[in-house]
Amino acid sequence: MHEKTQKITELIIAAKEKAVRETSNDPEPELTQPIKWPVQCTVGPGLEGAIACETNIGYVNGSKGWLIYSGYNIFDLCAYSTFEEVSYLLLFGALPTKPQLKAFKQKLVGYRHIPSTKRILMNFPIENMNSMSALRLGTSLLRDRFTELDQDGYIRDSAQVIGADEDSIPMETAPMGEKHAIYEFQDGEEAANFEASYQLIAGLASLAAAISRVRNGHLPIESDPQLSHAANLLYMMTGKVPTPTEERVMDVILILHADHGMNASTFAAMVVASTLADIFHSIGSGISALQGPLHGGANEQVIRMLQDIGKAENVKPWYQDAVKNKRKISG
Repeated sequence: MHEKTQKITELIIAAKEKAVRETSNDPEPELTQPIKWPVQCTVGPGLEGAIACETNIGYVNGSKGWLIYSGYNIFDLCAYSTFEEVSYLLLFGALPTKPQLKAFKQKLVGYRHIPSTKRILMNFPIENMNSMSALRLGTSLLRDRFTELDQDGYIRDSAQVIGADEDSIPMETAPMGEKHAIYEFQDGEEAANFEASYQLIAGLASLAAAISRVRNGHLPIESDPQLSHAANLLYMMTGKVPTPTEERVMDVILILHADHGMNASTFAAMVVASTLADIFHSIGSGISALQGPLHGGANEQVIRMLQDIGKAENVKPWYQDAVKNKRKISG
């Protein structure tokens, strides 16, 4: 795919070189080294400065323009990788081999096909709903199997797991607790969670496209198994197979948005998941957080800003006017 869009690759590499020149190569040691629990930190309003967990998945430094996934610089991933490869990287901590990538893509092809979910979703007035509200609803409908958690009176054996409730968070010393928070998957549960992740990655793209089409007065269309994830998202939204440039731009956009550290929606999803609620409910809570204008609404504001600017030659005077009048510039 990338050989057809070499110009985009060159732009990304040039942006990387500029970023390296303008920022130091040293990460923040206090945020990138292993944490010694229990941790002491100063917590401000809105949990500012709170340290909730450790992760090897992503590192964000907005002021430097740094975004790193499992040790890979975002510029390199955008230049040489694809959204499917990056999704695999975030799930498993390593880029896939060719056979692994082929199998992963095939999983996504199958899980993009959600006719029954879309049929049920269209019974709701999604054309009049906020996009995130419609997507949250669709996520609940995507969870198409009845589990033990749904059974009335079902009680999970608390001796089998350690959750994240207040009384099970590790204390400072044994025997009151452990040094690290522990969660042990039951037999088959980890595999089921990965399958659910595949279903969400693929299914949410189909849902988002279907919602977009309905809101624009069109019926949803099926995905094309021959197209990439990024191309399918555009195809299912517009009904047209995207050009290589359109596909590549969407692919880069999806890579850039794949992980952003402990933002509001990630934290919301993690809190719900820590209760051992299933992943569909957890992701649904993250989408709910995205509905708020101080989180996902900021992306919508960027779209409105671009519509207000209109065309490229208006950028400079628009920006100068915004700075002069001290208007907030989203993004």
